[in-house]
Amino acid sequence: MSFYGWLWRVLPGPKALKVVQVALLLIAVVAVLFTWVFPVIAPLMPFNDTTVE
Repeated sequence: MSFYGWLWRVLPGPKALKVVQVALLLIAVVAVLFTWVFPVIAPLMPFNDTTVE
């Protein structure tokens, strides 16, 4: 049993509506990542420790 199979079964409606709902969920997840998660972890990433001499 996968998460995606569970998600597909839980979403209501016919196939076309499920596709739209999955697309909206994907857009929401990406928006949350770029708005809150990535700015918080950016200072902790090692590629920010570069210096130019």
